[in-house]
Amino acid sequence: MMQKQQIWEEIQKRVQESRHLQKSNGAWRFIFEGSLLTDAAMIMVLQSLGSNDQLVFQLAARLQKLQQPNGAWTLYDDEGEGNLTATVLAYNALLFSKTVSKEDSRMKQAERFINKKGGLSQTHFMTKFLLAVHGQYPWPKLFHVPTPVFFLPSSFPFNIFKFSNYARIHILPMIICANKRFSLPYAAPDLTHLMAESEDAEWFLQNRSIGLHNLFQEIKKLKRYPSEYKKMGYAYLEKFMLDRIEPNGTLYSYASSTIFMIYALLALGYPKTSPVIQHALQGLHSLLIETENGVHVQNSPSTVWDTALLSYALQEAGVAEHDSMIQHANTYLLHKQHTQKGDWSVHAPKTAPGGWGFSHINTKVPDIDDTSAALRAITREAVKNETYREAWNKGVEWLLAMQNTDGGWAAFEKGANNEMLTLIPLENANDAIIDASTADLTGRALQFLGTYAGLTMEHSAVRKGVEWLLSKQEENGSWYGRWGICYVYGTWAAVTGLCAVGLTKEHPAIQKAAAWLESIQHENGGWGESCKSCEIKQYVPLGYSTPSQTAWATDALIAVYGQERKSIQKGIAYLLRQHSWSKQEIQYPTGLGLPGQFYFRYESYNYIFPLLALGNYMKRYTD
Repeated sequence: MMQKQQIWEEIQKRVQESRHLQKSNGAWRFIFEGSLLTDAAMIMVLQSLGSNDQLVFQLAARLQKLQQPNGAWTLYDDEGEGNLTATVLAYNALLFSKTVSKEDSRMKQAERFINKKGGLSQTHFMTKFLLAVHGQYPWPKLFHVPTPVFFLPSSFPFNIFKFSNYARIHILPMIICANKRFSLPYAAPDLTHLMAESEDAEWFLQNRSIGLHNLFQEIKKLKRYPSEYKKMGYAYLEKFMLDRIEPNGTLYSYASSTIFMIYALLALGYPKTSPVIQHALQGLHSLLIETENGVHVQNSPSTVWDTALLSYALQEAGVAEHDSMIQHANTYLLHKQHTQKGDWSVHAPKTAPGGWGFSHINTKVPDIDDTSAALRAITREAVKNETYREAWNKGVEWLLAMQNTDGGWAAFEKGANNEMLTLIPLENANDAIIDASTADLTGRALQFLGTYAGLTMEHSAVRKGVEWLLSKQEENGSWYGRWGICYVYGTWAAVTGLCAVGLTKEHPAIQKAAAWLESIQHENGGWGESCKSCEIKQYVPLGYSTPSQTAWATDALIAVYGQERKSIQKGIAYLLRQHSWSKQEIQYPTGLGLPGQFYFRYESYNYIFPLLALGNYMKRYTD
């Protein structure tokens, strides 16, 4: 057995660190560092609007710092030569900023990399959109989505509420701009040197199925509708966006969708000086955060998520619910519970609000993971406090109502999981177009329901969740995690969830998962998985360990084994060596947005999950 005193001292050190980091409103605010897209797009939109904003130069300076020696930009450090889409975005944004020219040696290097990788036509469709609205890339030939399609009944496969909420809120502004072939008059940089002479302006993947082709043929028939219906369609899309603007001016609280909305409003005839566009710009400025390399536009702050998880982890590590730090954090969370219905209610009309969202600016888009995290944090207080108990009950009811009919839980809402839509010939369609049940969300929902709500497999929702989760286990014993990196993340969520609701530790699925985790443990006691895993849908080891992935794997093994094992001891020993963690280990992104495009570095994860694993170890083996 490991030295109890050493672990206790490490926990106390982390508790005191958390006290120091907590804000006066009870929240914790950590860096949520994402893709280059938000920084690059911010430069482009600010320059196009003629804002003369000093932020352009700050963002450009950060992009220059992130450029690799070969001239490319990467999304994670073991990506290889570089990422084409990220490189095009950064290259174009720097030209927009006018801080560098095409003739600079580093820009020439980037140019060679882009052409070597196939040029603009090989970039992600969201990048093509940003280029097209500036006249730098042609809109797709003959592409037009008749706006009457948005009046079709919910039973129609193309109904907008069959898409995931994060897909619909980006796709709708794109459709407005694409339909109108919108292009800003701003003199954007000429990128024709990044397109082959014979290059067609490709937007769509070529493996379109016959079924999807037939669907689009049906949609095209709507072109015959009177022009009045088309106007009504654009009015519907305009209202759809405006109704979903958060109080701070952002659309759905995301930087990317807010920028897309600005372009769509301009395409609809809004002047650059209109209040809604200026308010959106203010909202985008509120997303800024200082990183080691300079100012970054977060796609959305992670404040609620970080605060809920850290409050929960601290309590699991022994901090009492009446401690002032926990009281302040949970008061903050209580006030962030959603009170109005959102898009999720389309598929759950009889369900009352009760969820939590990801960020402090989010009032319209609750999600399953943040809701279960907040509920974990306030559970102990809810036992004795009627106000918290009422909030807790609403949250549990909302969480249970969001279960999909297949038994699993998705990220944001139920019923947005029509797999036919994944045939749409765009990159990441399988990952983003629909909001399907995932192993990580289902496992974490079960972990809450079992540990904090006291439900077992006798409850129908739990039983269905367990059945779905067991059916999704990979041959090697792992589970794929949709919102983290990746198989380690999914396996941790699944194992801890299954154990929490009473699946026996001797169950073959549990034993197989534990054996897989032990088989991939590094010699130094840690675990490390590459972002490449989600791109090829197969586990790819990372050459070093990361704190969050080590904590996930160790925590999963603690949940399985009543007797301490060497693998657990080694994992805990790695977590105790905090002073020896390298910059690479600490900064490797272990959060996932879209495979190959959006990865996230949660600064909070190195605080939260090691503390959680250490606390669970103490409870399991030293009582």
